[in-house]
Amino acid sequence: MIASASRARRQGRRTLLFLDEIHRFNRAQQDALLPHVERGTVTLVGATTENPSFEVIGPLLSRCRVFTLRALSGEELITLLERALADPQRGLASSGLRATGEALEAMAQLADGDARRALGILETAVAQCQAEAGDEARAPAPLLDVACVQRAAGERLLLHDRDREEHYNLISALIKSLRASDPDAALYYLARLLGGGEDPLFVARRLLIFASEDVGNAEPAALPLALATHQALERIGMPEGRIPLSQAVTFLATAPKSNASYAAWQRANQAVEHFGRVPVPMHLRNAPTAWMKGQGYGQCYRNPHDEPDAFVAGPNLPEVLGNPHFYRPSRRGAEAAIAERLEAWRRRREQGGAGGARSREGDDAGGD
Repeated sequence: MIASASRARRQGRRTLLFLDEIHRFNRAQQDALLPHVERGTVTLVGATTENPSFEVIGPLLSRCRVFTLRALSGEELITLLERALADPQRGLASSGLRATGEALEAMAQLADGDARRALGILETAVAQCQAEAGDEARAPAPLLDVACVQRAAGERLLLHDRDREEHYNLISALIKSLRASDPDAALYYLARLLGGGEDPLFVARRLLIFASEDVGNAEPAALPLALATHQALERIGMPEGRIPLSQAVTFLATAPKSNASYAAWQRANQAVEHFGRVPVPMHLRNAPTAWMKGQGYGQCYRNPHDEPDAFVAGPNLPEVLGNPHFYRPSRRGAEAAIAERLEAWRRRREQGGAGGARSREGDDAGGD
């Protein structure tokens, strides 16, 4: 095709190259198109049912304009179906069939925005309705109703792909609905995922992550419940596994939310990257040998269990870090009590022990 287009170009004629399902071309094959697109040998038009951001290489995508063909609305599909019923040449007008408004709405809904599916349901419904009406010559034209449409449509298949965009769209919608404390929306997306054939253990793993990342210490029971849900799925399988999944989703959606533990990890990790390999304070080091004790390992260590209130108001971080507050508990759920307790401990730690003389300049060092 490229060779033919090159000859045509020398003769002053332009070539449009249409590639259907362009996402089936691998990266090397797409790379091979680049020089011919750049030289103008061909005008490339590629069609794909997938997200081009994932399936088309960046250099080729940057040289193209992307047009998104969106799903048709219910009204547009009904118009299409009415035209198909009325068209005597390319449509089904010769059947003499009339459709109720409810039947047209049912077909539009079952089509999920896909005109091809809508016309396929219509054609099957007409054939089935005619067969049920019989072959009597004087029989009145049958009426296409909702019952006939449902029989023709069969079981509804949900759009879902295990490793492409719709997979990520649905799991993202589930997690964000949980985060928004909307159990109704979360249950809907759970039903979409399971109805589309998603692996229920994948969903359970995502709930485990959510329980720790987005609920955390605001509801300490969230992580054990999510873990129990995963274990229950492994033991009972499907379809009964939908029940513990539903319980976990409703619990997580209605639980108080806090990402303080996740944010604390990020701040601590930033401090590690910023300060590097700082020596551990001597009093926190273990001293299993006499030589290590002689070097000062474990010297001046005070065991909190030996203190009246099981607390020692001394520093535990390397001095170069200052007094960073990596963990900043929320005031929601059970974490509110943790926040109050931690504030009191931090005040005592800053006022007493060796840490009392430290400056607060290091409070956010490597933490934000």
